[in-house]
Formats: sequence, C-alpha cells, structure tokens
Amino acid sequence: MADALVAEQLIEEARQATGLERFDSDSFREGLDVYLADLNAGQPSEVALSRLHPNIVQLLSNRLKTTDYLEQRPELLERPVERPVFVFGIPRTGTTLLSNLLATDPARRSPLSWEIESPVPPATRETLYTDPRAIEMLEFEKAMLEARPEMGKYYRSSAIYPNECVFFMAHDFKTLMLESRCKMETYRDWLLQTDMTSAYEYHKRFLQVLQADAPGNWNLKMPSHALWLDTLLTVYPDARLVWTHRDPYTALGSFCSIIALSHRMFETGAAPEWIGDNCLYQLQQHVDRIMDFRARHGEDRIVDVHYANMVEDPIETMRQLYADLGDDFTPDVEQGMRTWLDENPQNKFGKHEYKLAEFGLSVERAQPVLERYLSTYSVRTEG
Repeated sequence: MADALVAEQLIEEARQATGLERFDSDSFREGLDVYLADLNAGQPSEVALSRLHPNIVQLLSNRLKTTDYLEQRPELLERPVERPVFVFGIPRTGTTLLSNLLATDPARRSPLSWEIESPVPPATRETLYTDPRAIEMLEFEKAMLEARPEMGKYYRSSAIYPNECVFFMAHDFKTLMLESRCKMETYRDWLLQTDMTSAYEYHKRFLQVLQADAPGNWNLKMPSHALWLDTLLTVYPDARLVWTHRDPYTALGSFCSIIALSHRMFETGAAPEWIGDNCLYQLQQHVDRIMDFRARHGEDRIVDVHYANMVEDPIETMRQLYADLGDDFTPDVEQGMRTWLDENPQNKFGKHEYKLAEFGLSVERAQPVLERYLSTYSVRTEG
C-alpha cells in the first residue's frame, strides 16, 4: 500500500517551494483534512498519489503566493469586484461555450487558464495574452494535442481561454474538482453541506490579485456555483447570475464520461455504475438548489440561456443575453464573438461520444430525478 498523504508535510513542502510561511487564514485546513482522510481511506495506488501529491502542493503554494502579494499591495483589497457575471448550471450544459463567447468582449475580464495556474505576479492588460507564462503553457498544450488530438473533444480549453473558478476555489479545498478525481463520498457529502463563505471570500481575494493591473468586468464560470448561490450573493451582492440549460439526459451522459476520464487520468477509476449514481445525484442537487433559490428570490434574479439556442444562433442568443444583463452589444463585441466561433467550430477535435448505459443509467431511471426540472423548463431534447 502506498504511503498516506499528510497535511502537515504537504504544507511544509509548499512553504519550502515558495519560501513563504504565512497563509491569510487557516480556512483551507478543514477541507484539506476531510479530503486527505477520504483519499487515504480509499488506499490509492502509488501512481495515483504521485499525480495528486504535486497538485495539492501547488494549490497550497498558490495560496501562499496570493497571501504574500496582497500583503505587499494591501490597497488591492479595497478595489471592488463590481457586477460580476456568474455562469452555472448542470455540468456539461454549455457553460464553457458561453464563457468563451463572453471572454471575447474587451470590456470583460475572465480568469485565464495560465494565470490561474501562475497568478503571481499578475499580468497587466497588455500582457494577458503574451506573458511568457502564457506562451509556455500554450506551447505545452500544442504538444499535448499533437500527441493526443482526441483530448480536444472533451473540453474546449486553452491557456488564454477563461477557466473555471474551481481551480482557485480549490486553494480553500472546497470544490467538487477534488472530488471528481476519486471515489470520495465522505468529502462530497461534507462539501454539499458545509459553509462555503470562506471559499467565496478567498475567490474574491484571488480576483483582486488578478485585477491588480488588468481590470475589467468579471466573467466567471463554474457549474457548481449552482449549489451555493445564497453564499455567492453574500460575498457578491450585485452579481449577475446566468443559468445554462441543455437536454439533461445528454448532459448527464457527458458528465459521467468526463468524470470517468478524470478518474482514468489519476488512475483512481471507480466502477462505472458508481460514477453514474454519483453524477445523477449531483445533477439533482444542481437543479434542485437553483430552483429552490428562485423560489426564495424570484425568477428574474437569474437569466436563462439555452444551449440549443447558442448552437443554432449564437450571435442572437448573446445579443439577448446582453440585453438581459443590461450591457451594450456593440459591433466590436459581435465581431469578436464571430471570430471566435469561426476559429472554434463545434466538434473541431472530434465528437465527444457517450451513452448512459455505460454507467448503469437510462432515461427511465433518470426521469423521476428530473421531473421537477423538466416540468418547469422547456428544454429541447437531443435524441
């Protein structure tokens, strides 16, 4: 059996790697402890631990770095994050497509993949897409796609594209990203009931670092924001909320396939039937919590965008979204989106194929879970 991962040792490794000692708070520690306890209880292989270990150290290291940077420039904490747009929904419902289209707007600011991975020192407006760290990551991605072109069909990503908030909320060890790599029911259940305030407060601190010399109106994306909308509004009371809708049976199959891929990457593969059960449970949590939020705050507190409309007529769909958000859909904004769409046609790297039956699921089994959602929203089926 491989050696267990120990929190104190991982923290010390991060301190040695960065030469920094102080975290802004210890809010990350409970999540780290629950995560490691669940991980170690599963007795992961040496290969799995060898892949998870450096990732945990990097998360801790980046938290140390952001803490240190904000201590050097404390005035950044006084700069507001105003009227950010949060995109969320059931996983695999077009949140990535929508986020990428929003990111083409020069008035908007998105957390890019490369700067999430290497946030300090933050980029300037002029170097967001030309920073040596961005170029290095682009070259790495190019080599990876040349070696395994099929990977592009799973997720539309790039060093200079926006990426999910999970990758920096993980600095507080409160994110389903960590759960997605292993069979971790204890961590999952803890996360779904825990107070997420510290994670969203850190989320804001992280944005305040990134916007230090590259400001803009934030465009943020994470399907699981759906799970904690009241907490999100506590930290961002003027947030604008966007819910993406897609045929939930298609989304469920795609969700299962992506989680299975993650397990294979970290060599922690759970049984396909367990992945199916877990994804169906999480899908229900997403839709129920959004609908409960709407019952408390009103339908108009969230803007709806349908994936079918984005695919069929993306420009008109975005034009309507801008009207709903109260933003100007200028000719430059439209041209930027058209250029991105031309450069990134659907299935550019191949079609992502999956079947519910691979994961012990069927439409008949999922229908009762989705009845409340499908009886409320008119979502176009995909066959």
